[in-house]
Amino acid sequence: MESSSRPTVSLAPPNRTLVIMAKAPRPGLVKTRLMESLPAPAVTALYRCLLEDTLALARSLSCVGVAVMCPEADQAELAHLLGNTVQVVAQKGEGLAAGLTSVFRHFTAGGRQYVIAFNSDSPHLAPRVLYSAFEILAKYDVVVGPPHDGGYYLVGAKAAHPALFESDPMGTKSALDRLLTRTKDLELSTGFTEPFYDIDVANDLILLARELQLAPAKAPRTAGWFGEWQQAVAQLRD
Repeated sequence: MESSSRPTVSLAPPNRTLVIMAKAPRPGLVKTRLMESLPAPAVTALYRCLLEDTLALARSLSCVGVAVMCPEADQAELAHLLGNTVQVVAQKGEGLAAGLTSVFRHFTAGGRQYVIAFNSDSPHLAPRVLYSAFEILAKYDVVVGPPHDGGYYLVGAKAAHPALFESDPMGTKSALDRLLTRTKDLELSTGFTEPFYDIDVANDLILLARELQLAPAKAPRTAGWFGEWQQAVAQLRD
């Protein structure tokens, strides 16, 4: 007797890609809010350390592809800086909103893609949070990582939604509210990772200094930067 049950169809797991939003570490063009408190060379060196440690964090994840999205003018410099060890993709258009739109347009093509855009200054984030973001995408259209300043440190999706990121810098105080308004308007379900802090202002840097003093292996290049610029960081505490 033939069975009336249908054969089981096995779907391949979705491809998971973590895309770091980056710039070339040029004086006066990265981490500009920190320049109110630190010398320009220190800020530029810090950004480079944060970026390289964030890339190391990303590459430590198993079964996750890693890429970098950057302004077109920074592509060659970043590829050289990172030793051509990771795909560096030039965004279409200017500004971070265009960069985020480019991430999902580029990396979700072909279907069965889980894509997360991640900022370049969170090497101290626990890997489990990034894994959880991909798991959340299995249940929701969009995943968001909210920091304590009202922006977002990561955002993920399974398809391109060009209207989602109109002029939204990831780290500004109202960016998260505007993003959530758009997910609602587009009828996209949204899940959240746990809140976290990224490095934008002096108080963030003080928190990171304390964290890396206890666990420098989380971000060894950045921990080394604190050793090199310890006097300037001490003045921040004062």
